[in-house]
Amino acid sequence: MTDVRRSHRATVAGILIGIGMGGFVDGLALHQIAQWHNMLSNIIPPHTMDAMRVNMTWDGLFHALTWVITLVGILQLRRAAYALDPIPSAQAFTGQLILGWGIFNLAEGVIDHQLLGIHNVREAPNYTVYNLTFLAVGGVLFIVIGWLLMRTGSRAGMEVRG
Repeated sequence: MTDVRRSHRATVAGILIGIGMGGFVDGLALHQIAQWHNMLSNIIPPHTMDAMRVNMTWDGLFHALTWVITLVGILQLRRAAYALDPIPSAQAFTGQLILGWGIFNLAEGVIDHQLLGIHNVREAPNYTVYNLTFLAVGGVLFIVIGWLLMRTGSRAGMEVRG
């Protein structure tokens, strides 16, 4: 295996874990704690118990998917560690997590909010402001911050175990 591919294994792991954690933050903070929306709240408004059950089922499937993505990232990180691949610095790893979170927010925002219209960030009269702010801050800004942390963290050097 080439050194380039080996050095990317831990990076991909960090980004996958960030994607999964971003999904968990979305589901916990926006679906459950703030109760701003559910997975299908634009299609099946949760105004009855039956509609709420359907939305909770889809919220659960969403959480299951984010759990699987997180698990794949953890297994990939374990694989990199056992292969003695270079492990990113704490700053670079933090950048990978934030980059992954931003990728999740951007993809989820474009697909669920804009293309499919299955829910908005907040089901409110000014939902467009919430959707666009989510894409700009939670998506684009997180990706830029994550990328910058990864770049500056990788320049600081890789922690190599041996």
